[in-house]
Amino acid sequence: MTAITATRRLARLRTLALTGIATTGAATVALTLMPASAQAAEAPQAHTVNKVAATSSDTHADPRGTTGTAGTLDGWIKQSLAIMKAKGIPGSYEGLKRNIMRESGGNPNAQNNWDVNARQGTPSKGLLQVIDPTFNAYHVNGTAHSVTDPVANITAAANYAAHRYGSIDNVNSAY
Repeated sequence: MTAITATRRLARLRTLALTGIATTGAATVALTLMPASAQAAEAPQAHTVNKVAATSSDTHADPRGTTGTAGTLDGWIKQSLAIMKAKGIPGSYEGLKRNIMRESGGNPNAQNNWDVNARQGTPSKGLLQVIDPTFNAYHVNGTAHSVTDPVANITAAANYAAHRYGSIDNVNSAY
């Protein structure tokens, strides 16, 4: 093997090693910063993210028929958006879904039993991991008065985020 070939192979190995370290580091950072469903949502998970057993959200039908499928994450978000629009609460489908997936993985029964709120007796609950006092303060009339009702949870959390951050669309981490 010539010196030039050996040098090229060594350079190539360094590049591969650095790429592997960068990839592993990025994955570690992502997992560290993201409260994964396994950590944040200790309640039993549904079989799929978007299909969950029928809930009281079926009673939140949008008279315009734009809610999507009742009992699904898509439907809950669309129902919430219709209520938010009527109440002047800003937010988009993308902003809601991004935050829901980060907070609960789409599980409306998610409950955080490990963070500071849980240790103080008020665990975060539902799709957007809302504690009871925040839910009660930002509950939106026209939704169920239940923190675990998917539409009520989304709408109250979006109302809270609007007051604190201007919109749920401005939330990119735990809030």
